Amino acid sequence: TSEEQLTLKDGQAIADNRSTPLGDLLNEPLESLGEIEAGDTSDKVRQATWGAYFCEVAVNSVTGETRVRRLHGTFAAGRILNPKTARSQCLGGMTFGIGMALTEELIHDPRDGHIVNRDFAEYHLPVNADVPQITVDLLEERDPWSNPMQVKGIGELGICGAAGAVVNAIHNATGVRVRDLPATLDKVLAGLD
Repeated sequence: TSEEQLTLKDGQAIADNRSTPLGDLLNEPLESLGEIEAGDTSDKVRQATWGAYFCEVAVNSVTGETRVRRLHGTFAAGRILNPKTARSQCLGGMTFGIGMALTEELIHDPRDGHIVNRDFAEYHLPVNADVPQITVDLLEERDPWSNPMQVKGIGELGICGAAGAVVNAIHNATGVRVRDLPATLDKVLAGLD
């Protein structure tokens, strides 16, 4: 059949009211090798991913303990090929951001530089109780300048601003600005005096 009459969908070749599995039409595996080179637009247009974070925290005025109550992220990352995995990637990054903002701290011994908290007993990661219901919105975006598939990387998008959103929410709630992460109890409490 001609290219105009052919429809490729769900692993099927469809034409003239007939549907045939693509595997039946090929005698050998189909392979293709290609490459993309930067063109004139690489200096003219921005091809980055974008995100915005919204966070609500509760800070105990006596102990300085901070709890994230809500965390939301809205992201534009080009054409999303798999919404479920893209959303999960953002959820994971936002959870890492909570850890970066509140609990994760690598401590070195000042005498010889070795790592003091080198196991999970002393290096505190956020656990289920530390992570609220996180919501993610993925904006539909088709960026014809990015590449032929109109996709962009989403790997680090979820973590980039999450910790900043948490410490900004702490500042909004208490007036305490923590610039040395994580925002542990002692740092928040020192600013509440």
